[in-house]
Amino acid sequence: MKTRESGMPPEDMWQGFFDPQATLVKLGLTVECQCVVDFGCGYGTFSIPAAQLVRGRVHALDIEPEMIAATIAKADQLRLLNLKFSQQDFVTNGCGISDGLADYAMLFNILHAAEAPQLLAEARRVLKVGGKLGVMHWNYDPSTPRGPSMDIRLTPKQCMVLVEQSGFEIGSLLELPPCHYGFVATRT
Repeated sequence: MKTRESGMPPEDMWQGFFDPQATLVKLGLTVECQCVVDFGCGYGTFSIPAAQLVRGRVHALDIEPEMIAATIAKADQLRLLNLKFSQQDFVTNGCGISDGLADYAMLFNILHAAEAPQLLAEARRVLKVGGKLGVMHWNYDPSTPRGPSMDIRLTPKQCMVLVEQSGFEIGSLLELPPCHYGFVATRT
């Protein structure tokens, strides 16, 4: 099941919205992580830097075959051996990772999906107790250059409540300029 359209821009424009390495660190990813899951890896914007940062394996998941191909090409060019790729519908079929295996999961720019509760349930399932969930979303601001339409975009409060109701303890709200906010949640 493909989630609602979020206005994914061309890659060169997309890259300008983030400092991926700094964002990952700010959202709680550490070198000690042994299993990281990127739900909706897109162009590999965060999967690639995560693989460069952690000692363990990074699972890059996306429903779109062209997104997986783009991420594989980058990983090959950088000779990253700790990435595992999977083109699949993780909302409908799950991600194929064992219960409680992951130290860290990423839900970046995806919780506007109508299936957000299922995404959060799957992230919670794969995370070990005490595992971290990095959440990032577009600012609730119609002047952002891209992102989901305002009628499906979550305010920070809505996003935090949704994650908390899914069995996570919520950390502080973080600004992720120029167009995003985020927070780290812990699986209880």
